[in-house]
Amino acid sequence: SRNFGDKGFQMPSVPSPLAVTYLLSSCLCILLASAENYILIKGGTVVNHDGQVHADVLIRGEHIEAVGPDLKAPAGAKVINATGSYVMPGGIDPHTHLDMPFMGTTTCDDFYSGQAAALAGGTTMHIDFALPVDHDLMAGWELWQEKAKASVMDYSFHMAVTRWNKKTSADMGRLAEQGVNSFKFFMAYKGALQVSDEELLEGLARCKELGALPMVHAENGDAVAYGQRYVYEEMGVTGPEGHPLSRPAVVEGEATGRAIRLARLVNVPLYVVHVMSIDAMQEVAAAREAGQRVIGEPVASALALDDSRLWHRNFSLAAQYVMSPPIRSAPHRRALKKALAGGVLSHVATDHASFTSAQKEAGRHDFRLIPNGVHGLEERMHVVWNEMVNSGLSSPSDYVRMTSAAAAQTFNVYPRKGRIAPGSDADIVVLDPLKEHTLSAATHHHNNDLNIYEGYRMRGQVVVTVSRGRVVWEGGVLSVERGSGRFLPLPLQGPLFAGLEMQRHRVLEHEFPYGKVPVERHTCGADDQCDAHLPMFGHESWA
Repeated sequence: SRNFGDKGFQMPSVPSPLAVTYLLSSCLCILLASAENYILIKGGTVVNHDGQVHADVLIRGEHIEAVGPDLKAPAGAKVINATGSYVMPGGIDPHTHLDMPFMGTTTCDDFYSGQAAALAGGTTMHIDFALPVDHDLMAGWELWQEKAKASVMDYSFHMAVTRWNKKTSADMGRLAEQGVNSFKFFMAYKGALQVSDEELLEGLARCKELGALPMVHAENGDAVAYGQRYVYEEMGVTGPEGHPLSRPAVVEGEATGRAIRLARLVNVPLYVVHVMSIDAMQEVAAAREAGQRVIGEPVASALALDDSRLWHRNFSLAAQYVMSPPIRSAPHRRALKKALAGGVLSHVATDHASFTSAQKEAGRHDFRLIPNGVHGLEERMHVVWNEMVNSGLSSPSDYVRMTSAAAAQTFNVYPRKGRIAPGSDADIVVLDPLKEHTLSAATHHHNNDLNIYEGYRMRGQVVVTVSRGRVVWEGGVLSVERGSGRFLPLPLQGPLFAGLEMQRHRVLEHEFPYGKVPVERHTCGADDQCDAHLPMFGHESWA
């Protein structure tokens, strides 16, 4: 007999018929299991953010094994014909609010319905915002972990910070160890979520210390409170149109600029969520042009819709468009799309916070009570394709940047996510650019009874979604299992932090080119030779 390793397992030199039968059965099971773990996507155009190529994609288990022409798969492997279609990384939505309590109610999509809808639309990962419980970050973290047990795909978390004290600072460190690499600060929602400038500065400094990315909801909360009071009490406006009237673009622009300048003071990167206006976009553009590390995030609704819908005579139809900052007029929409196409704005999110018409009814007689939020997890990939690629503003490679790669890079999971390459996670979509379809509440998969894109007809549809090597959407059929999702920890010290201190030194040298600091000084005695006689202002006179 022969001994295999140190475990004492011995196999007879001449195996018995029973042993032969067992071995053959085991080998057959292994071969079948191996074949079932393979998926071959054939004949498509593989698109990454930096180019595209006609190639096949071979998936084994949860990862991509090979990308290239004429790939072969084991007998029995699933083969997906992608001829005439684009094969792209699954979408990443970095801004969602599932199962979130807000304004006296809770968003109607939980981690099951929201993620299922996302997969039907080609999004395979999202980052949700966990909220503190009574300003307690760890209590909020535990609650959101419990909510996420219903998940069906990969997800991560941001954490909101709504009050500053020593415990908050310590808890941020604990959460960073758990895989949270971004923290959000609300400059709006006075009396509830809003932080002061002092608290924001403390939070920015703590984020820098941790190597975590600070994020801001940029609206001037005091100005919003004033605007709401004026529009409701002085103008007598009670309907949904009061929402954009009370939160004009200047309110968003001011807060965006203020946050950017405070981040510059602290020398930390900044992520501005839901950039909705020309005013906010121009603040982001100016900062980036000056070399500051600022990410501007537009949302799908701002690219496809305008605020005229808030004037609809049907309250329910108008109220469904209430979100903050508000959806703006057509000129803002056009400017945001151009900024996204040119790279001033980085990638597209949704701010998915879905409320039914019954929930929105709470503000029928007072727009200030309408729950703020719209859906988009299922529609985002299609809306961006139609608005950016079909319009001619962007290429398919740009589309990958906008819908997955840039988010993966920003939150430090690239190239595991956001790329089709050997070793990357098998999160893939097949998009047929010629297939026409219409977005509608009658066909969507999330829990809302209305759809803000109702009747939005477009060309180009996700026909296959692969999530972690599982085909979850194909032929219009969604196949998901409650609880099969996975939390993905996000590493600290992402690419936005690389070389940050060197940049700080360059800025100091440029603004204060007078020598090293602190300055070494000495006291001049009566007999000492001093340079006090030298002019303070060189050779120029005051005149």
